[in-house]
Amino acid sequence: MSTPAARAAAARTAAPGPAVPRTALVTGAGRGIGRELALALARAGWAVGLVGRTRAHLDDVAEQIREDDGHAVVAAADLVDAHAVAAAVTHVETGLAGGIGLLVNNAGVIEDEELPFAAADVEDVWRVVETNVRGPLLVTHAVLPGMLARGSGRVLNVNSGSGHRAQPTYTGYTISKGALARFTTQLDHQYRDAGIRVLDLAPGVVATAMTAAMPVHAGRTAWTDPADVAALVLGFAAGDLDDLSGRFVRAGVDTVASLREHAAAIADTDARTLRLATWGPDDPIV
Repeated sequence: MSTPAARAAAARTAAPGPAVPRTALVTGAGRGIGRELALALARAGWAVGLVGRTRAHLDDVAEQIREDDGHAVVAAADLVDAHAVAAAVTHVETGLAGGIGLLVNNAGVIEDEELPFAAADVEDVWRVVETNVRGPLLVTHAVLPGMLARGSGRVLNVNSGSGHRAQPTYTGYTISKGALARFTTQLDHQYRDAGIRVLDLAPGVVATAMTAAMPVHAGRTAWTDPADVAALVLGFAAGDLDDLSGRFVRAGVDTVASLREHAAAIADTDARTLRLATWGPDDPIV
């Protein structure tokens, strides 16, 4: 059976697949991190599909992109509504020449209150899980057929360290990000050989309306620069991080250069991925 290192080496030496069009669909593109990523992609010459719930916010971003001579397509949709998602993706695919080359699953929410699970409203917890998991599932399911037909595409899931670490509060958010991390590994396992590359990217703590409303960040002075997040997204979009498909990176700590430098070590140790730790080679669950 091939090892992670062998698979990574094979990926590096394999003949290049079909070109990925310089087109991107960004969810939650009207505000916060999604807005910053959409603008960064447009500045780098990518045509961008802007998808989210609030049309006015999306139109504002599209107007800025067009003022800078970029190309933007807008589609407002509730991302937990399968029919609305399908319609939005079709609209974006029609408006972006060559289809969608990069999908950025950025849209997400967090609980209204910072509470441990027993004190939380379980309906609010479920709202967060549904939004943060069902949304990426629906959008990716709608985008994948076009990528698979072309034989190339990249999917970036905006994740969080909370998906890998237990937290005293925000149970729904933590569950949802853990599920998203597993989704990343599933997509990579199922579609790597079909030309699809997938990455989990944690943006760190960026100053947004969502983080400003979280008591856990009260008084925080150190924030992740959105430019650092955009740099990793652009590196992945360009194919510079394809060796790390299925794995986890974190803006503000990782850079494209540092990840490329350590790519072989990451593959050799099967690092930066969600898995169950064992006590050793004699553990019966191995």
